[in-house]
Amino acid sequence: MENTTDSRALADIVSCDVLVVGGGPAGSTTATLLKRRGLSVLQLEKDHHPRFHIGESLLPANMPILEELGVLEEVRGIGVRKLGADFPEKGDNYYTYRFARALGKTPPYAFQVKREDYDQILFRNAQRSGVDAREGVKVDKVEIQADRSTLAHATAASGEKLTIRARYLVDASGRDTLLGSALKLKVKNQKHQSAAIFAHFKGVTRRPGDEAGNISIYRFDYGWCWFIPLSDGLMSIGCVCFPEYLKQRRGRTGEFLLETLKLMPGAVERMADAEIVGEVRVTGNYSYTSSAMTGPGFVMVGDAFAFVDPVFSSGVYLAMHSGKHAAALVDDILRNPQREAALQREFEKRIRRGVRVFSWFIYRFNSPVMRSLFASPRNVLKVEQGVISMLAGDVFDSGPVMRRLHLFKAIYAATGLANLRRWWSDLRERRRQSATQFTGGNTPVDKV
Repeated sequence: MENTTDSRALADIVSCDVLVVGGGPAGSTTATLLKRRGLSVLQLEKDHHPRFHIGESLLPANMPILEELGVLEEVRGIGVRKLGADFPEKGDNYYTYRFARALGKTPPYAFQVKREDYDQILFRNAQRSGVDAREGVKVDKVEIQADRSTLAHATAASGEKLTIRARYLVDASGRDTLLGSALKLKVKNQKHQSAAIFAHFKGVTRRPGDEAGNISIYRFDYGWCWFIPLSDGLMSIGCVCFPEYLKQRRGRTGEFLLETLKLMPGAVERMADAEIVGEVRVTGNYSYTSSAMTGPGFVMVGDAFAFVDPVFSSGVYLAMHSGKHAAALVDDILRNPQREAALQREFEKRIRRGVRVFSWFIYRFNSPVMRSLFASPRNVLKVEQGVISMLAGDVFDSGPVMRRLHLFKAIYAATGLANLRRWWSDLRERRRQSATQFTGGNTPVDKV
């Protein structure tokens, strides 16, 4: 009888080569490409698609990955074509950084997308590719075994319990940070901290002509604001603020967002006929990283590893880029387990390099020096084109781009030294704000 019970218990365990936790862009990219490498993949998403998510602006560097996945035309069908980004100053006088001027080989366009549609396309594509991709299944606990395999325990929406044994684990759980929290790897970003308030609007004026799909980034004294044109005449508008500023909201969510927009004359001018559609959302804990993104038997991708302020729309691209390379990493490790540590070091070095490039600009974006440089770009030695390449997502492999970005940093330093008192005052304020924590968000992540 005891042996029979053991046999049934074993039969209830789902076995696979790789368990991917999370059904967002990072998880679906990783799962799809692992399956195409001949591995058995179980992908678990705690919610059901479609589900709302912020992060609606893609980068040109996303496009080759979408083509590799076979979903580029599907995404084109739901997206708004984006040819560049503008950064208004002094009202609504703006300069457009056009992706067509980038130095590297990134495409001259990207798309703005509703994430509920975009994420669902990627998830369904994983299923079509043969991934055992399941929705409504929350992973409660993972145990890394001595042989580096994973034993995971999950619960379906129906209440059914599931046990999974996998040869390898990919944490793509997003801001839930499954492993980051469980292994105490998640670390608050000490250099940058912010919170966000955002909503969808209808009736917002778009840019004229072929710039109608471009993202606009406005600055104000307490942060910055995005205008992202979406399909069906919608505009995603959100303000990423100092936590100290957003704490003044005191439950007046919609009114507070509108009051904040009035701090940016150029932004509010476009909203004469605007109307909020749906819920106004608030979220905190915006910036964090993890002390490690790999370990024996696991790898973390996308927001499960780190999230930085979304000013340059880097989130989805970094998620899918890390997912693509994680698929190759896991396949190599399963074929050559003795090389795991070396392969992981190479992978982690690559991903951290890209995050660092974006982070350097993000930490300084609202500084007086950066504002002046973005407002009056100069293409001396193709530095401006290097910045455009960064905005397009070309932050990993291009020597010419990296050399221009290093030169831009030198220009930034020289400009700061020319007005040292102002630079030091801004640095002290940013450090003070980074020590402030915002709580009271109303998104699922904030409620956990």
